Amino acid sequence: MGGCRVGVLVGVLGPVRAWRDGQEIELGPPGRRVVLGLLALAGGRAVPRTDLIDALWGERPPASATNVIQTHVKHLRQLLDPDRDRYARGASIRTIGDGYALRIPPDGLDLLRFRELAVLAGGVGRVGAHERVAELLAEALELWQGSPLADLPSLVGHPKVVALLEERRQVLIDYATAMIEIGSAERLLPILTETAGSQPLDEAVLALCVRAHAAAGQRVQAFTVYEQARARLAEELGVGPGPELAAAHSALLQEPPADRKPNRATGVPAQLPADVSGFTGRAAELGTLDHLIDQPGSTAMVILAVCGTAGVGKTALAVHWGHRVREQFSDGQLYLNLRGYDPDQPLSTSDALARFLATLGVAAHDIPVEEDARAARYRSELADRRMLVMLDNASSFGQLRALLPGTPSCVVVVTSRDNLAGLVVLHGAHRIDVEPLPPSDATTLLHRLIGERVRRDPAAAEELARHCVRLPLPLRVAAELAVSRPEIPLSQLVRELADRQRRLRLLESGDDDRAAVRVVLSWSYRHLPADAARLFRRLGWYPAPHFDGYAAAALGTVDLDEADRLLGLLVRANLVDRGPRGRYGMHDLLRAYATELAGSEPIEERAAALDRLLDYYLAAAAAAVDVLHPAERAHQPTVAVPDVPLPRGNERTWLDTELPTLVEVCGFAAEHGWPTHAVRLSAVLYRDLESGRHTDALAVHTHGLRAARAIGDRAGEAHALTNLGAVQRLLGRYGAAAEQLREALVLHELTADSYGLARTLSNLGIVEDRLGAIEDSTDHLRQALARYREIGDRYGTAAALTNLGNLHCQTGDYAEAVGVLTAAWELFDAVGDQAGAASALTNLGETYLHLGRYAEAAEHLSRALDSFLELGHRYGQASVLSNLGLVHSRTGRHDEAIDVCRTALEIFRANGHRYGQAYCLNVLGEALHAAGRPGALACHTEALEITTETGDRDEQDRASAGIARCRS
Repeated sequence: MGGCRVGVLVGVLGPVRAWRDGQEIELGPPGRRVVLGLLALAGGRAVPRTDLIDALWGERPPASATNVIQTHVKHLRQLLDPDRDRYARGASIRTIGDGYALRIPPDGLDLLRFRELAVLAGGVGRVGAHERVAELLAEALELWQGSPLADLPSLVGHPKVVALLEERRQVLIDYATAMIEIGSAERLLPILTETAGSQPLDEAVLALCVRAHAAAGQRVQAFTVYEQARARLAEELGVGPGPELAAAHSALLQEPPADRKPNRATGVPAQLPADVSGFTGRAAELGTLDHLIDQPGSTAMVILAVCGTAGVGKTALAVHWGHRVREQFSDGQLYLNLRGYDPDQPLSTSDALARFLATLGVAAHDIPVEEDARAARYRSELADRRMLVMLDNASSFGQLRALLPGTPSCVVVVTSRDNLAGLVVLHGAHRIDVEPLPPSDATTLLHRLIGERVRRDPAAAEELARHCVRLPLPLRVAAELAVSRPEIPLSQLVRELADRQRRLRLLESGDDDRAAVRVVLSWSYRHLPADAARLFRRLGWYPAPHFDGYAAAALGTVDLDEADRLLGLLVRANLVDRGPRGRYGMHDLLRAYATELAGSEPIEERAAALDRLLDYYLAAAAAAVDVLHPAERAHQPTVAVPDVPLPRGNERTWLDTELPTLVEVCGFAAEHGWPTHAVRLSAVLYRDLESGRHTDALAVHTHGLRAARAIGDRAGEAHALTNLGAVQRLLGRYGAAAEQLREALVLHELTADSYGLARTLSNLGIVEDRLGAIEDSTDHLRQALARYREIGDRYGTAAALTNLGNLHCQTGDYAEAVGVLTAAWELFDAVGDQAGAASALTNLGETYLHLGRYAEAAEHLSRALDSFLELGHRYGQASVLSNLGLVHSRTGRHDEAIDVCRTALEIFRANGHRYGQAYCLNVLGEALHAAGRPGALACHTEALEITTETGDRDEQDRASAGIARCRS
């Protein structure tokens, strides 16, 4: 960094150099350059003198260290700022406390200019201007003249230097991505190749090299880069390529799986809430919405921002219009209440993306962990779909940014109290400002709701509409109160409301619309029976969007019949909404009012009510899991029986319906003072969540882990880590699974938890088996078996035997596998666990298949299938069917093999079981090839993609062999 400009320039993106008035300064000895370099890296922030001393001398500084530092600073000040009269304007080193700061204009330091360009590129990139991004980042990278502080070997591993190198790496990745996007991959290759040479194990950079060579038409070089990287990773780290490098390689395969359809939901999403009964007016707004989506030839995505005050009917208008035009959206409608004004738990952008992706048919294992990656996948899933996306109750543009599709085929409707200026300015949204109803529409709505009393006394009706500020929500509340008191003239009710408003205004000195709405709500609330009013107040404490009668009973300290009666009163008063399947909800304005009312209740009463509610959810979940997974009862956490009713019967339906609420409740408990409930809820739900609800499982166990750590519950932390590791294993994320399971092992050892150790060792053994670490897997599975036997856990013993039997089968020790799996089946049968017994039979069938004893294999598999069908155990059914497919294929019945494998594959994909998908794809590919039918190469290619990503060695080798066979 140099030139002839006047002033001081400092460069640290390479050797430490400085210029004054265009002339380079001789900085002097290395120590002085270390001081200047570290001050420059701080970017204007103060650097403590102790940090400078550590950098120069480490743990053994001389007694004169402080004096030496002061001398270096003195000389640097003289060099950089010899004219003291220019001290205020020029660069200088200031003393700040017990440290120093380099004060230099942003354009005088290459590091600050580099960061400024990166930030500018990030802003431009958000609007898709890839060419400008590439220009800005190219300028940023040109500032680098080598490694930072390259002339100071003592600082090579300094944390600030390491962090700065990571900044450059990220800028390079963004630059490479933009260059590939604009078709300039060939110009990109020199800098990528140089960086990959200096960082030969950086998979992100290597993946970009592969992509860049491919984009430049250099497929041979792309394959060469991949193969060299794969060999180096195996030799130096003992691992296979990670997801980024594997994905780049997959894109190179000559014949993509043409018969593989996008992983989309089996049905067309139709998530709009029910249309509003008695919807009145809004003809102008509806006409505007219709006009805005009827623009032929438009290439921009239509975004409609429906804005207005609380209670004005934004959601009602959007939903009503959505139902009017739903036939125009052939791929369906998505809807989410973002709960933007919920003071406790607005819906996070990351959770919103996960819900949309699940609705769009993305399997749990394919939903990325990082928010940016989720947003990218969401945009990809919506590409070319004709969909209506409704984002209700958004708090700001920031909550919406990542939820916008990237395709003009979608129409987005947003409702918000905010004016969403950022959405209008940056994305061209059309804002529809929803005002209170015109007087005629307001009285028409009252006539529909109240009836002939409005026609008989139109003046009273008009006055009532004015008191309700002509807002639909208070109009409906007031109308219901009038209907519930038919003996009182409408004019008398209006006078009563007017008097109440007058008195409250005198007390509060408020005369805005919100105050008027509050008065209408208070008018209706004041006429509730005392017990219904108490329940309404307490519903303001409820931590999730929807609830049922049982939850209301727990919160209100009443029995179920009484809760149903009180909820009926609140529904009739329009203070609570009744939804499908016995569920209820509240408008956010009503919930805010209930919360305000409940604020006058004693803190002890709130704590007691929430205690009962959380006790109820914990006990109800435990009771359901006990019925569905009886073998786990002995290891469930102790759960007190609450003094509230629990749902009985149809536990499967209850858990499926309540799971979103349980996730919300677990998060609330972890964040708001009930950490023990979060820890126990994670422990209670783990077995049921393993059946395929992986996204929810990750959320619940993460809440449980955070809560356990907050209160120092080592045992709870260990079990939460084991639960997370088990879910990561099922998702095929073996690296993360192994890390969490090993961390759990340490904690289980500290807490002397033999059961926890056994379960963790068993999961870790399965992970190691998948990764091809057979010796480690065998050792850990045998340790698990020993632990289970020590504590007399027959179910755990049978499960460990099953895992060991599988391992023996994979290593070709079939005789041993038959003995171990037979013992497992007998033990499962003895303890009465039908699912476990069916699993052991499945694995026995697979072992007999490898022995060539096909009749016995088919018999065992058929018995297992009957059990799994009886239990409704989908994953078990898929496992059996994939093995039956192999039996059929080996006995020449290829068409039958293909049929059952396709059924199994559909189930595996729905459950998100990566290993099962790969296994089934390989079986299907073998059957298709043997039958001479197309699609075999596509199946093996997809299996290779999955196993390259997960690291499953056995099925990866099998897929490679299948590809070679298809191409020979």
